[in-house]
Parts: sequence; C-alpha cells; structure tokens
Amino acid sequence: MRANLAALCLAAFAGTGVCYGQSAQATAGSTLQPGYSTVYCSGFLKDTKLPGDLYVISGEEPGYRMVFAQRGNVYINQGSDKGVRVGDRFMVMRQDQDPMGVDWFKGQTKITRAMGNLYSDIGQLRVVNVQRKVSVAEVVFSCRDMLRGDIVRPFEERPIPPYKEIGTFDHFAPVSGKPVGMVVNSSSFQQSQGQGATVYVNLGAAQGVKVGDYLRVFRYQGKDVETVPQTPGYAYQIYGFGSSPTRYEWKDLPREVLGEGIVLNASRNAATVFLTFSSSGIYSGDNVEIE
Repeated sequence: MRANLAALCLAAFAGTGVCYGQSAQATAGSTLQPGYSTVYCSGFLKDTKLPGDLYVISGEEPGYRMVFAQRGNVYINQGSDKGVRVGDRFMVMRQDQDPMGVDWFKGQTKITRAMGNLYSDIGQLRVVNVQRKVSVAEVVFSCRDMLRGDIVRPFEERPIPPYKEIGTFDHFAPVSGKPVGMVVNSSSFQQSQGQGATVYVNLGAAQGVKVGDYLRVFRYQGKDVETVPQTPGYAYQIYGFGSSPTRYEWKDLPREVLGEGIVLNASRNAATVFLTFSSSGIYSGDNVEIE
C-alpha cells in the first residue's frame, strides 16, 4: 500500500525535509493565478472516449527522433481529402492513467473509473503544409513530448477563469453545506500535492460545479479513509508523547482546511482543479467542497 511507503519516507526524513511528491507549503496570504500554460496543460476527464480518427503519424527526422517537441514538425493522418487547410489549429492529447497502477487510498481506481476517461494535454499544432492524405503541422505549444499515435482534435478555446485574492485564510472555515467530494488524483499522479498543482476531483456538472468555481480542500484528522501517514488513534494519543484521558473520533474534532483551488474544466462527474493556495500537503483522498 502506498500509504505505508509514504509513512516510511516521512519517518526517514523527519525533521530534515519532506518526502518526494510533497509540495512546499505556501506562505499565508499568497496565491497563484492560473495562466495559459496552466489552463491548456491541465488535462481533463470526459464521460465518453475521444474519437481516434485523427492522430500523429510521425514527424521529421523519425529515424532517430523518438519524441516531438515545440518548434518541430509532425505529420497527421488527414489532408486535403478531409478538408484540412494550411493554418488550421489542433490540440493534441493522450488518454492517461496512473503508471503505478496501485491505489493511494482504498477505492481510488474504482472512483477514477466512475469519473470518466482521463486525458492529458500534450500540445498544440498549426498546419503548415497540406497534401492529399497527410498534413505537416508545427508544434506551436508544448506541455510534454509528443508521441506517435497521440490523439489530435480541432482546437477549442478554454476560458482562463478569474481568480480571487486569498486574503486571510480561514483554516477553520465552517462547512459550506454544498456538495462534498474528494481529491482523487493529480496530473502528476503523485500522492501529495500543494499550491500550483493540478488535481482531479469527483465533483462535476451533475453536482453543480462549473468553470471558475472555487473548491475548498479539507481533512478530518483520524478519519478511517484518511490517507496521510498515521498511527491508530493519533488524533488523541501517541505512545510516548502523551494521551488524552478521553477517546476522540474524527467527528468530535475540528476539521482542518488545507487550501483551495479554482475549477478549470468540468465534465459530468469530475472537475480539473488548479490549487491556488495550500497551507500544507494535500493528499489524494482529502475532501473538497464547493465554497
């Protein structure tokens, strides 16, 4: 179980730093604004699979070039016979999944499947030459290396949502009473994330989420589903470090509000969220609510 691995990592580096995958804590009052790269490299979940009729065949100098990056040229499998013209713009994406294939928290894989099909943004193309059955396109924007077989779709504008100043962050904000979900995964597939990371949550349009909404991330310490490395009953007792005379459950203690993020993309049962603020590490399995 990855939680055990994380616990071992934290134990090994106690007092000196944080485990790999743990983002640095943000200074209270500071925020990050999502820009063009954040919005167009954020990835998304979709209820149905994207069509695979248009794709990257290869690129220039394919004898030794295994990947294709910005300013290079690639070949796509449609040309003038399909109406492609010089100047046409396309987006490149790839269906993605956690390469480790192991749950960070119980039920993660099942929840991810219920959210839809996950796609990573790879980059953008502009057609520079059209032949009958193929076209040559320049990689004009790149999120990651482009590969043969990557999916190509017509370019679509994405809104860059306005953001709010964080002001004084309330670590004990009251429950909003709006739909609650969880951080299920992230664009990097790491267990812990922080300010500036992109995460995927299991709240979407069906739960009233839309682009530009803010979600609050929180955690109840000691809850059974909590994925932060822990020992049983640590909320009120730690052997050798004192204990409360009374047993406490997660529901008896204040929740910890860890940060917040802005929605960049929303499908029926999922949303892509950019973390604009975090006061500590945010783990897959932590809860979110609509503010």
